[in-house]
Amino acid sequence: MAGEYGLKRHFNADAARLIGDRIRVVHPQFDVDSYAAEVASRMPGKELKDRVLVLAEGLRTRLPADYAEAVPILLAILGDELAEGEGMFNSSWFLMPVARFVEEYGLDHPGLSLDAIEEITKRHTGEYAIRPYLEQHYALSMERVARWALSPSHNVRRLASEGIRPRLPWARTLTVFVKDPRPVLEILEPLRSDPSGYVRKSVANNLNDISKDAPDLALATALRWLEESPTPETGWIVKHGLRTLVKKGDQQALAILGATGGEHVRVPRLTITPRSVTLGETLLIGFDIENTDDRAHSIAVDYVVHHVRKNGRSIPKVFKLTTLELGPGERRSLEKTHAIKEVQTRRYYAGEHTVDIQVNGLVQATGRFDLHT
Repeated sequence: MAGEYGLKRHFNADAARLIGDRIRVVHPQFDVDSYAAEVASRMPGKELKDRVLVLAEGLRTRLPADYAEAVPILLAILGDELAEGEGMFNSSWFLMPVARFVEEYGLDHPGLSLDAIEEITKRHTGEYAIRPYLEQHYALSMERVARWALSPSHNVRRLASEGIRPRLPWARTLTVFVKDPRPVLEILEPLRSDPSGYVRKSVANNLNDISKDAPDLALATALRWLEESPTPETGWIVKHGLRTLVKKGDQQALAILGATGGEHVRVPRLTITPRSVTLGETLLIGFDIENTDDRAHSIAVDYVVHHVRKNGRSIPKVFKLTTLELGPGERRSLEKTHAIKEVQTRRYYAGEHTVDIQVNGLVQATGRFDLHT
């Protein structure tokens, strides 16, 4: 069910019946048939977020008009808390309209709504629902988020990070944190070595968001975290949290991660075969990499495909390849296959495409292939 398209098709009349049947157990007067019929009539042509809103609007007109009476009914259908490793879009995907209900209709009841978001996130997620509360009830929401960061529930701790990400995908940008991410970093402090992989991934993504707008602050924070919390968990967070800066070739980020000596590494051979491809085929990128220094170096090797756009210009996309240690004078041969196929976020256009081999952020060799569509 990954991806917006794969997810959106599940929000239909069947989803309305799934939600409605659960509600009717605790609120017998809920009209499941009319709910499903309304949803079916309103869904054609709508994308994911609008589909979820249709389901939330149908709940609003069929539950008690008093929000304080409606919310406990919805909380009663949530089920058990998700264990570590249980994806929120697997067993509990249908709760997205419940979270949207709180997001849309609860702003006049911030305390009650934040309580509800905490319960929802244990079974699904509250990362989208909390964002208007941060905008309209900042102090109260941030106080609650700080408490969530210390929760015994890994799902709630994850929300403390994910809900305040400045640039959360599929969500509105939190400009207050784009301008000043320091309050976000304060929340992340107790999570910088969290035992939960679910939480750590969110913290890393949050740090990566911050690095796009405040790179110096993100780098200083990463360095301090590594010094104060020299654990494998913190190391993982920092590595993934600096990935955008690494892809850009930021030398300080690379140094923090232990990559050194890029200027001493050269790529004496690069071949891209076949030289001409059509959509759906696969390239083989082969190259040699050599350390010309008399000292060993840890290096990060990426490759960059400059995708031709409709207007003829090219946009680079960095692909992680490997990290390795090269001894003094050592030379290695590396290969990578690269499929030329369209994905949801990328369309291909005919033309000459450039491929760079990038070592510690420095371009060391360039090749080309022609794409025919």
